[in-house]
Amino acid sequence: MSAPIRLLPVLLLAACRTDHSRTPPGGGPGHHHGSGGAEASGSSAEGDSDADGSSGGASGGGHFDLPPPREINDGNFATASVCATCHANAARASAMRTAAGDAVAPYDLWQGTMMANAARDPVWWAAVRAEVAATPAAATAIEAKCTRCHAPMAAIRNDLWGNVGMSLGALLVDDDRAQLGLDGVACAACHQIGTGDLGAEASYSGHPELTTTGHIYGPHAMPFTMPMMHHTGFIPVEAPHLDTSAVCASCHTLDTDSLDQDGSPSGAHYAEQSTYLEWRNSQYTTEGSDVGSNARSCQACHMPSFDGHGNAIATRIAHNPHGGDFGMIAARSPYHQHTFVGGNAWVPALLRDYASELRPRGSAAGFDAAIAWVRDQLANGTASVELNRPTRQGDVVRIPLVVRNAAGHKFPSGYPARRAWLRVVVRDADDAVVFRSGHSDAQGRLLDAEGAVLPFEQVGGPFEPHHNVIDADVHVQIYEVVMADGAGAPTHRLMRAASDAKDNRLLPAGWRSDGDALDRIAPVLGGGDDNFVGGADGVRYDVLAPATNGPYTVEVTLLYQPLSARHLAELFAHDGEEIRALEGMLATLDRTGEVVASVTAELP
Repeated sequence: MSAPIRLLPVLLLAACRTDHSRTPPGGGPGHHHGSGGAEASGSSAEGDSDADGSSGGASGGGHFDLPPPREINDGNFATASVCATCHANAARASAMRTAAGDAVAPYDLWQGTMMANAARDPVWWAAVRAEVAATPAAATAIEAKCTRCHAPMAAIRNDLWGNVGMSLGALLVDDDRAQLGLDGVACAACHQIGTGDLGAEASYSGHPELTTTGHIYGPHAMPFTMPMMHHTGFIPVEAPHLDTSAVCASCHTLDTDSLDQDGSPSGAHYAEQSTYLEWRNSQYTTEGSDVGSNARSCQACHMPSFDGHGNAIATRIAHNPHGGDFGMIAARSPYHQHTFVGGNAWVPALLRDYASELRPRGSAAGFDAAIAWVRDQLANGTASVELNRPTRQGDVVRIPLVVRNAAGHKFPSGYPARRAWLRVVVRDADDAVVFRSGHSDAQGRLLDAEGAVLPFEQVGGPFEPHHNVIDADVHVQIYEVVMADGAGAPTHRLMRAASDAKDNRLLPAGWRSDGDALDRIAPVLGGGDDNFVGGADGVRYDVLAPATNGPYTVEVTLLYQPLSARHLAELFAHDGEEIRALEGMLATLDRTGEVVASVTAELP
């Protein structure tokens, strides 16, 4: 069976295969620094990160100074350290381990993820600042909307906070609300999502039902309630809906209202992210009446429940507060690892390297593990490249390629800053390069054959169209979204977007041209392409390669950037403390692109 999909929850989105739902490389990440926390005694710990691995600040003229984590439990929400008392790995407990003994406790795995750091993500801070800088009159509304998914415990239930909307500034004051917000997409957020409007339109754009009734929902039957009630005040409740993709829908189906420069609504709405809708329109959907054999939920791929040998994990889901096993708790299965693995290896690196500014919970080892998970998934379960039989017509070699998407949604999916592209290099018998398309520099900017930055990477420049045939090295096949404003002109500010000027992201297998929500998810190619179909795209390269200089070889690589060079250039054109800080942080990061797939062959 071809690779079924890994669906993504937060922000990038790559794929899974049933034989690829595995324990992260090396088991689980190391627990937080020091000997505190459940690893030693079962007690919770704060300030899990330290200065190890941190450069002590960005050099781009800006600086972050986020409050360090503190433990909060106000009866409505709680920071994750409250849950760590029983749901972090402990040396004396067999709970939350694979059969091989690998540590897979939810708290420990979660700390290094994009979910845990959704409100400490420096890219998110910079992006929101840029939107506010472009439309300052709408600052309050922009920040209130953007915090709903990135700081849900502080931003969704405004009724608990005097009906005052959340803002970036409020995350910096270090009160209880800020601490809950900075905990990102944490335990007490996801596990309090109720069934009201679940998976329906009313829940989209960051509007899940957060019940705050004191119930903590989980998928397992007959929970042992006393310990959690006694130590946290919350009551565990069986809730099968926690195993459904609809739980992910509210923050992975995002619409924004297009705004004019003065902040007034233009009347248009833009589908910023539609990952859940893309998945529903694929062969991987578990919803509706036409569920096929390849059906996979988001959790099945992004929270794998199998160990490194492909065996289903069965383990106790908690230990006692003193770090020993509960004798009366049986092993549970399926046991979903809280890795939330997607496609972003860059932000975990920034969180690791600038821990003294961003102050995440996760340790350097935890972020290293998260980066390894991402790169493993990108390289082994996201997409593939096939080289069909090349042909020669005189001095021109025709090289037909097929790129196949193994993800359960478009690739790339999510926020329109991501892109994948093909790098094609042809060499002659003397190993001299005779053709090169898609080469990039250390900043991730795409170059022509002479090494010059291509115009579509420049601020205010054009965008690269979708291609059926490429016969010049100044053209690149880039799979991406390019937003358009109300007049149809390309824009890189989300608040201006009213439609797509381009959306040629690879479709998932089983894509239906008569499916639901096509007004949000239909591709925009700018022309016809019979080779652009569900699960694949075909493109041909015509290369001048006289037979007398052969034999020739071709190397094709599919690469991915969670932040495209053009997106960053447009972002850095705005000013702001967090924007300058991010610019400095990224200056030393290798942004050439993450390798997703490659193939090499000899040409006729």
